[in-house]
Amino acid sequence: MESLERILGEHPFFAGLDESFIKLACGCARNARIQAGEFVFHEGEAADHFYLIREGSVALQVSAPGRGASTFLTLGRGEVFGVNWLVPPYRWVYDAKALELTRAIAMDATCLRSKCEADHDLGYDIMKRLMPILIDRLHTTRLQFLDLYGSHV
Repeated sequence: MESLERILGEHPFFAGLDESFIKLACGCARNARIQAGEFVFHEGEAADHFYLIREGSVALQVSAPGRGASTFLTLGRGEVFGVNWLVPPYRWVYDAKALELTRAIAMDATCLRSKCEADHDLGYDIMKRLMPILIDRLHTTRLQFLDLYGSHV
């Protein structure tokens, strides 16, 4: 049986994190298995987990009246999703749906937030790891808008 501590330490998001921080984070982690077509969460629900994909793929989608669901990002092995756990009001602003059988680590948001509050070094390290992901996703969104609306955006 694989050690959750080892799995966390090998995931790109946690790779290189101090071992003591990995042990702390491990207390908030559990394995998650999401079937193809299954929704992980829906817009408006409580953002109570943060996910690290081990295998499979997940589509992040937004819905608009009369248009249905539209995928704005597809994520796979080694990536993370569900960053709304960190910012109040801790609600999902999109849907997440497994495109195939997906194995992930689900991090309990309340647990992880409290550990980051209790240990600001851990919190700072987590933030340093999340910010490049958020900046990259904002850049990707900008490029999608440019493609959709032309260069005048």
